[in-house]
Amino acid sequence: MAAKSFASRLARSRRFFSGFVAGAVVGAAGAGLTAWQFLQSQGTEAALAAREPGGSAEQALLGQFGFPLTGTEMRCYTNHALSYDQSKRVPRWVLEHISQSKIMGAADRRNCKFKPDPNIPPTFSALNQDYIGSGWSRGHMAPAGNNKFSSKAMAETFYLSNIVPQNFDNNAGYWNRIEMYCRELTERFEDVWIVSGPLTLPQTGSDGKKIVSYQVIGEDNVAVPSHLYKVILARRSPESTEPLALGAFVVPNEAIGFQPQLSEFQVSLQDLERLSGLVFFPHLDRTNGIRNLCSVDTCKLLGFQEFTLYLSTRKIEGARSVPRLEKIMENLKNAGIEPDDYFMTCYERKLEELKAKEQAGLPERKPS
Repeated sequence: MAAKSFASRLARSRRFFSGFVAGAVVGAAGAGLTAWQFLQSQGTEAALAAREPGGSAEQALLGQFGFPLTGTEMRCYTNHALSYDQSKRVPRWVLEHISQSKIMGAADRRNCKFKPDPNIPPTFSALNQDYIGSGWSRGHMAPAGNNKFSSKAMAETFYLSNIVPQNFDNNAGYWNRIEMYCRELTERFEDVWIVSGPLTLPQTGSDGKKIVSYQVIGEDNVAVPSHLYKVILARRSPESTEPLALGAFVVPNEAIGFQPQLSEFQVSLQDLERLSGLVFFPHLDRTNGIRNLCSVDTCKLLGFQEFTLYLSTRKIEGARSVPRLEKIMENLKNAGIEPDDYFMTCYERKLEELKAKEQAGLPERKPS
């Protein structure tokens, strides 16, 4: 009972920080500095002892050597912000804003590399070595594909502060399809805000007891989440009087096939807040007719044929020889999928390019 009461007090005392204001970084470090400055103003130890028990003198004495720090509460980057869990070496949440202009551009993920975030103290940072050979992929919370407008913004999504250990099939499959749906939303909504992050949810054992347990990987003990969440808030335009559309989703960190619909993983925002301990979009007026995203829009993800065709089209640019290019076409046809016009345009252009290089006697360029 005491443990339950203690947990309840912690939940009530947690402070939440809001807004996506570039340059505004609010952290526990500020609290420690304030306590130290307050102590300095109180005079000698004798003067402190003379004050009444429970007064400001005792509060100052309590913080004489500073309060424990959890790290900077919020860190802002070019097109995303996050709160980092220094204990689990993963983000608590990652907030981003996308639009048609941001998902288009020349930024190329092939020029990006996963690396520790230089803003995170090395003591608390995950490393690439933690992931390699772990059986888990490096899963973006703010995806690279949402930042084609800026090479810098895209490169920042490869900081390990934006990464969680994710099931390979989930990362490349269902989660990828959710990210694609978010980008598709920008065709119908001018502004889309997305908050993504990991969850470690309790499981009920055969004895009826609930237990929270999770795997950790690497020497830095990076926490593997049991689930991932994504909250999507969409606005038609800044001038529109139409209510905003919102959807919250929780998916297991495991392989998910093409059969389940996104709406099957939808949860209420309040339930997700209880699960995560976070308040999402705290400046949002929830009394002003927020609509269900899956009612306003489709919440429909790409099916098997559409998704396979999309992936095959992306592979065309990476083909370095005619046989490799032809293999892409062969695999597509073996899957029973008919190429569309866009695929054929990309394929024929690449085929001409590769044949011209062969005739010129140019060596095959190896990917960097």
